[in-house]
Amino acid sequence: MHSFERKLITEWRRLDLPFRDQSIVVAVSGGADSMSLLLAIDELTRKKKLDVRVIVAHLNHSLRGKSSDEDAKLVREITRRSEFEFSGKTSRIDARGNLEENARRARYEFLQHVAEKYSSSFVLTAHTANDQAETLLLNLIRGSGVRGLSGMKSIRRFGIDGIAAQRKSKLNISIVRPLLSWAERADTENYCQYRKAKYSIDEMNSDSKFTRVRIRREVIPILHEINPQIVKTLSRTAEILGAIEPNGASDPGTEELRVSKLKLLDRSKRLQAIKDWLGIQRGDLRGVSSKHLDAIEKLVQSTKSGRLVQLPKPFAVIKQGGILRLTVIEVEKSDSEN
Repeated sequence: MHSFERKLITEWRRLDLPFRDQSIVVAVSGGADSMSLLLAIDELTRKKKLDVRVIVAHLNHSLRGKSSDEDAKLVREITRRSEFEFSGKTSRIDARGNLEENARRARYEFLQHVAEKYSSSFVLTAHTANDQAETLLLNLIRGSGVRGLSGMKSIRRFGIDGIAAQRKSKLNISIVRPLLSWAERADTENYCQYRKAKYSIDEMNSDSKFTRVRIRREVIPILHEINPQIVKTLSRTAEILGAIEPNGASDPGTEELRVSKLKLLDRSKRLQAIKDWLGIQRGDLRGVSSKHLDAIEKLVQSTKSGRLVQLPKPFAVIKQGGILRLTVIEVEKSDSEN
C-alpha cells in the first residue's frame, strides 16, 4: 500500500468515518489535492479497505471559461473510471463584491444540496496542511483571536465556523477534511503522478490580487528560507491553538463534543473537557463519577461508532460519526416498580 493511502486510512479511522454501508460525498475540483483524495479512496475501495457509496461532487464556477469546462470533463472521466457516482452543476458566480467569498458560498450550498440528495452525513474536502498554514497567516494578518488562529478543523458541521448552511436540513451534515493534518501539496501532486493521473492547474491561484495567493507565493517562501518545515510548523500551531480555544473540545452553543479535537488534548484536559460539557448539557453533575468519565474517555479512543456509556438514569453518552452526544435512554421498569 502506498504511504499516501496508508496515511489516509489511518486518518479515516481517527476521524471515525464510516468504513461501510453509508454514503459519502467527495468534493472534487480537478486540482491535485482533490484528485489525490479521490484516487486514494478509489484504491482503498479496490483493496476492500472501504465499502461505502461514493458520490463525486463537482461545481463548475464558469470563472475560467474553457478551462472550467475542461476541469468538469476531467472530474467526470476519473469518476467514471472509478465507477463512482457523479453529481455536477454549472453555475455562474456573482462577480460583484468578494469573488472568493461568493464562490465559497456557492460551493457549500451545492455540497449541502448533494449531501441531502444522497442522504449523506459526510462531505469530504481536500484541504491540506498548506491550506491550514495559509489560513493561519491570513487570519493573523487580519488580527484574529485564538479562534481564528486555530484555523480550519478536520470536522465541522454546516453552520459552524463560517461553513454557511444555506437552509436547515434534516441531516446532520459535516464537512470532513481528511488530508488537513498530514498531507502537504507536494504529497498530493506526487501521489497523482504515482497514479499517472492528470490534474488541473487553476490560473486564479497565480493571481496576486488575492491575498491568499500572495501569502502562498510570496510570504511562505520567505518563511521557508528561515524554517524549511514552516508548513508543518504553522499547521501544528493551528492544531495546538484549536485544542486550547474556549470550551476545549466543544463549540459554544452546540450540544456535541468532537472526538477529533478531544484526541488532541492530553488525558487530564480531555477528562476536564468531558466533565465541563456534561455539566452544561445535564444541568448538573449529580451521580457522575470518575468511573463514568473514564468510560467516556475510552469511548473517545475507540475506533468504533454507535457505542454508548450509560450515565445515571436516564442519560447516556453516544458516539456517532466522530461526535459525542448526550441522549436520553428509555429505561424499562422492574417488577417492583410496576
